[in-house]
Amino acid sequence: MNLFSGLEKFGLKSVASMQVFEEEQKDKKGEGDDGKKEIVHTEEEFLFDKTIVCCVCDKEFKTKRVKNGRVRMLKSDPDLRPRFQFIDTLKYGITSCPFCGYAAINRNFEHLAPAQRRLIKEQICSQFQPTIQYDGATISYEMAIDRYKLSLLNAIVKKGRASEKSYICLNLAWLLREKASTMPEGTPGEKAARAECQKEGETFYGQAYEGFLKAISQEMFPLCGMEESTVDYLLAYMSFHFKKFDISAKFLSSVITSPSASRRAKDMALELRNEIRAILTKQKKP
Repeated sequence: MNLFSGLEKFGLKSVASMQVFEEEQKDKKGEGDDGKKEIVHTEEEFLFDKTIVCCVCDKEFKTKRVKNGRVRMLKSDPDLRPRFQFIDTLKYGITSCPFCGYAAINRNFEHLAPAQRRLIKEQICSQFQPTIQYDGATISYEMAIDRYKLSLLNAIVKKGRASEKSYICLNLAWLLREKASTMPEGTPGEKAARAECQKEGETFYGQAYEGFLKAISQEMFPLCGMEESTVDYLLAYMSFHFKKFDISAKFLSSVITSPSASRRAKDMALELRNEIRAILTKQKKP
């Protein structure tokens, strides 16, 4: 149907096939609406080098840090593992001295009591073999995992809080999970390496779970920056993961009835509670 019939008298003879809401054709040669080439972001863009003076050996070194003002969070996994656009920020959560072996969560690195410093010097620095200072553009999952393990060793030696050790174990579990999922398929020994990585991650996940259960009975909130409702939800999900549904239900109830919990936290708790109820109902059916 010619919507523009009658306009011929104005000399407009080539408009019969025109559509009112025809989509505009875009140049598809890798350009955006403004004719500029599409920008491809790299992980390196969201990092900067920070100079640190080690509080154990007093030597200066540089470490990679995330430009917090530039990263954008996309979502979080059901167990609160954060997901950011273009970068996995978890890889950059540890500050590690390449000279003496002292390593810790970024926010805890400079906070050591004299007795803790002595323990680290005696049990770690005395055995540590200094490495060449890393100057790569980014940190790999393997290197990040090594740093977290070294920080866990330091936390144990300095007799750190249960919450600190649990938080490190949780991040290790997340990183090992990610390393396993990003392994190239079809390479020699890939299946065995993936299975071993997943097994190790599950072990650290269990350590984190037991540690947080201990921490909530011994420490004051917040724990590693997490408020009570956040920790309760995390423990609810971890209990669910280990099929401890009764324990999970108790933590979920705390979140749902908490006056300080966010609407999002309560919605997540309700969703997980419904999932548990569905599983239990299915198990009861003959």
